[in-house]
Amino acid sequence: MSSVDMRLEVVTVPVSDVDRAKDFYTGLGWRLDADIAAGDNFRVIQLTPPHSACSVAFGKGVTTGEPGSVHRLVLAVDDIEAARAALVDRRVEVSEVFHLAGGRVPGRDPQNRSYQTYAAFSDPDGNEWLLQEITSRLPGREWED
Repeated sequence: MSSVDMRLEVVTVPVSDVDRAKDFYTGLGWRLDADIAAGDNFRVIQLTPPHSACSVAFGKGVTTGEPGSVHRLVLAVDDIEAARAALVDRRVEVSEVFHLAGGRVPGRDPQNRSYQTYAAFSDPDGNEWLLQEITSRLPGREWED
């Protein structure tokens, strides 16, 4: 039996102030894909991180989620220090680099393994994003045609 292609296209993030969130995410350098309003009770904003296949949406009347309730949204990066520096240059508060070992431990993964080094930041509502350094994919993590 063959499988049907399914691609994660959009992740919805609950926010309290649509314009503030739009300013924040466009300030990250993310591409604005849509800003659609329908009356006074519905507005959706969709943005896409550079070179991402998945976008982020938020707005008014888009989700019943509590603003700031989304945690551990992962942005894969090739170079954690460069990605962190780029966010700092954009005046985003970003954690220092850390790895996980029973909790967040300061510094890179001691063995410098792919998938093991992170930095974190949050949007104005507290939705948390993780930068995760991926320098080589684990076996089986690439789809074959």
